[in-house]
Formats: sequence, C-alpha cells, structure tokens
Amino acid sequence: QLQLVESGGGLVQPGGSLRLSCAASGFTLDYYAIGWFRQAPGKAREGVSCISTNGGTTNYADSVKGRFTISRDNARNTVYLQMNSLKPEDTAVYYCAAEDALRYLVTCSLATMTSNGMDYWGKGTLVTVSS
Repeated sequence: QLQLVESGGGLVQPGGSLRLSCAASGFTLDYYAIGWFRQAPGKAREGVSCISTNGGTTNYADSVKGRFTISRDNARNTVYLQMNSLKPEDTAVYYCAAEDALRYLVTCSLATMTSNGMDYWGKGTLVTVSS
C-alpha cells in the first residue's frame, strides 16, 4: 500500500519551532518531488514549500520564507519541514504530497503543484500555534 504519513505536529507557543516529517511507505521518494501544503479552518488549502526530485531546488510561500526550511533524506525515505519563529497564523493542518512528473525533476513550483494536483497525499498533521 502506497502511503505518505506526516508527523511532528502539535501545540507550540508563538516564536517556537516544530519539525514536521513526511515518511513514505510502499514506494521510494527518490523519484518524487514533494510539496508541503496547509489548510487553516475556513480557508482554502495553500502551498507552503516544495522540493524538486533531485533536491536541488526549493521554493517557499512568501508567508513562510526565511522561517521554514524543507529538506529531504532519501536514505530515510523522508522529507522534513523545519518551522521556526512560528506565528498564530501558521496554525493549520499540514499535508505533504508527492508527484513524479518530469517537470519537477530539477525544479518545483507551488503554483503548478496546486493547480495540477499531486499523485499522493498524506492525511495531515495539526499544528497549533498559541499562547
């Protein structure tokens, strides 16, 4: 069974940090670009960050640039999202998704991933930023 499983969410105070993990089972992430998305209550899902299949390109939404870092560890079949300086507006369910399209081999685009869809999605992990 092909699955993506997110973990690492939780409750954190403003200014704090969390590291989310996205682990794959049933397939190897080596051949996939990965996107992190989030959906806050009452809002549409938005792209947060992406990493190309070869790991050479990363992109971030303006709202998280300079605070979040995406990385991949193919040996562990896992992609991470390090989130620092968290704000209450970062509160959301965070999802990772995988896509093996050739266009993402050396680059990635949150806009394209959002509009074209992704092959696989995890079920999400809740991040709550509150004092």
